[in-house]
Amino acid sequence: MSAGDVAGNDLWETHAEWWINGFTQGADPEYEEQILPLAAAELAGFNRVLDVGCGDGQISRLAARIGASCVIGIDPTWNQVSVAAERGAGVPDGVVPRGVGPAFARAGAAELPFADGTFDAVVACLVFEHIRDVDAAIAEVARVLRPGGRFAFFLNHPLLQTPNSGWIDDQVLDPPEQYWRIGPYLIEDETIEQVEKGVFIPFIHRPLSRYINALAQNDLLLERMEEPAPPPGFLARAVEYEAASTIPRLLYLRTTKFVRG
Repeated sequence: MSAGDVAGNDLWETHAEWWINGFTQGADPEYEEQILPLAAAELAGFNRVLDVGCGDGQISRLAARIGASCVIGIDPTWNQVSVAAERGAGVPDGVVPRGVGPAFARAGAAELPFADGTFDAVVACLVFEHIRDVDAAIAEVARVLRPGGRFAFFLNHPLLQTPNSGWIDDQVLDPPEQYWRIGPYLIEDETIEQVEKGVFIPFIHRPLSRYINALAQNDLLLERMEEPAPPPGFLARAVEYEAASTIPRLLYLRTTKFVRG
């Protein structure tokens, strides 16, 4: 683990409550209206599920709730894993019976502590944009998936995450215009972003081709790609968000591990 990885993990440890309180148990409309329904559809029918970068365990609990018999969530952050274990053991969301919920462990995506072919499905939700060693992490996902298994890959859309991108309200033009400015999209870049006052989180921007090629090199073949518009609950949070209704915030890639021979 590099010094940069250690520093990034320290930031997640320090600011874990930002995620734990702000993006689970109904707090975030994008999860409630868009991510969780899509994850439920994509993980349905898979029995052994690994949730990489599980955070407080929201996706893990969902997988158990829809019928997976073995669900394991891993995260490198102690604060996240401890809360995930508490919520997983405490009949999370009022649905999963005690003893049936997921299990959790502290581990990084680039060194998964599981045997080859252990899982029918792996899910990573808004995680890989925070992982420095993306090649090792994707190789590990492929390794622990059985042949024919599914990798459900959710990302903050690289277009949205491009440094120095954002909505521009240009009052110089006549008439004034609002438009989306795209920064240096093709350049990989790591930044520490202040996501709210006093909360700093590391992000790594990569172009979409970087992910697609890494997936293909590890026999994870793309089956479906989704770029959904932001959901109504998000757009309703602020008047100016309505102008962003044509800009995708989420990218979903469904891949299947190629069966050789």
